[in-house]
Amino acid sequence: MTETIGMLGIGIMGSAMARNLIKAGFAVIGYDPAPAARDRLVAMGGRAALSPKDVAEAAAISFASLPSAAALAEAIDGPTGVAGASRSGQILIECSTLALSAKRAALAAMDNAGKTLLDCPVSGTGAQAATADLVILGSGDEHAFTRCGPALAAMSRRQVYLGRFGAGSIMKYIANHLVTIHNAAAAEAMLLGMKAGIDPGLVYETLADSAATSRMFQMRGPLMRDDNYDTPTATIRTHLKDLSIISGFAAELGCALPVYAAAEQLYRAGDGLGFALRDTASICAVLERMNGFVRPAGRKP
Repeated sequence: MTETIGMLGIGIMGSAMARNLIKAGFAVIGYDPAPAARDRLVAMGGRAALSPKDVAEAAAISFASLPSAAALAEAIDGPTGVAGASRSGQILIECSTLALSAKRAALAAMDNAGKTLLDCPVSGTGAQAATADLVILGSGDEHAFTRCGPALAAMSRRQVYLGRFGAGSIMKYIANHLVTIHNAAAAEAMLLGMKAGIDPGLVYETLADSAATSRMFQMRGPLMRDDNYDTPTATIRTHLKDLSIISGFAAELGCALPVYAAAEQLYRAGDGLGFALRDTASICAVLERMNGFVRPAGRKP
């Protein structure tokens, strides 16, 4: 019998996860407050539910990919939340990047309802999610994590169990710290090459498979090369939410992050310059403006 997997949140990441689960042979039922998102799930072969509670009634295992702590609290402990489902023992795999306080509040609500919450943020962009090229940063009940193994494997290339609940989120903060810096470094490198008169395509082709490369250079370098940021797999607005979480976490630890702090300002400048809904690679365009650089005509494909 085909196992049914639930999905709470059918945005860029959630829809990619759902598509890969369906491709792997799972039946998927999901909920999103946006009708267009629910329609998208139905179009790919899934089934739309009317509430998070309905998802939990239908699926023993569900994923959550949500935009905010408020959305998580509503999905779990709201009037039609998962905690109110009549069945017990359901597992919710929480994949969002949120503050630990929000995750722990959700854990308490799930525990009180006789259900299990796993803290499993994902490392990867929306583009990587589309090809199941994600790394699962898992934490929480180890038996539950193992039980979810087939579903996790269907939408990721690697699943890492990190221990106690919350360890997954901490590792995600560290991962996004590096992503923030590597993306900024890629943008600076592209600008430096262009200002020196080197075609951005040549900069990318030369460095993408060199000692100087990074995963961010390989993935976002083409967007910077083409000056094309209008089909985002991660927006500056979303990344700013993550940056605030990381900065707050580091402050709680009394941990100075000077390189990260400098890189953070490029994303905040991007927001101020109107790039909030464009791909995070657009910080290359931010740097171009800061330097008064205009690409020569004919460079953009």
